[in-house]
Amino acid sequence: MGAAIADYYHHKKADRLRVFSSQFDEDEIPVKQLFRPFELMPILEQTALQLATGKILDVGAGSGCHALALQESGKEVCAIDISPLSVDVMTKQGVKNAYWVNLFDEKFQETFDTILMLMNGSGIIGRIENMPQFFQRMKQLLNPGGCILMDSSDLKYLYEEEDGSFLMDIAGDYYGQIDFQMQYKEIKGEPFDWLYIDFQTLKLYASANGFKAERIKNGKHYDYLAKLTVD
Repeated sequence: MGAAIADYYHHKKADRLRVFSSQFDEDEIPVKQLFRPFELMPILEQTALQLATGKILDVGAGSGCHALALQESGKEVCAIDISPLSVDVMTKQGVKNAYWVNLFDEKFQETFDTILMLMNGSGIIGRIENMPQFFQRMKQLLNPGGCILMDSSDLKYLYEEEDGSFLMDIAGDYYGQIDFQMQYKEIKGEPFDWLYIDFQTLKLYASANGFKAERIKNGKHYDYLAKLTVD
């Protein structure tokens, strides 16, 4: 993704950013969409940016579109990403505090009032069994009274039958766990796990790990924005 973002920034166009999964047919991400201004963002993202207060952490910031929107509204934001190319583009676009760092790197020890995880931000957690580790990390990064604003999607619609019922393998892995691999031109990234989590499951894990989950807003297609605070 970083190579695609860099190409688009420098040339105002990019090739296909292809997405592969063992669970789905090949898909692609429109790279231009990663550079969208505030007015073209989905309502869940706009709402999250409006609610973000204090010192803000933008996780998986990509091209920096959310960080730039926050800066333009006079807010203080730190943007992080695991792609050095993405961080370079963010810096060139004017993001004041952009860092090449993994959210789970213990060396990253700043604290924040709002942590933003947008564009199906729950995906960064990877797998359902990582939820306790995720919430423990959030306690380290959040200031007292701080919150996480995270959006996700409930993939149950993929299992909907003609009669409106849902057919899932209860004995199998959680249905929102997806394996992905991206390719841009000849550059193929490493496979990675991505977690889409339904709100009730998120609420359950939050409660079990000392957090309170509140559904702030529903999106247009089984997606939602949640606010997570230390209980």
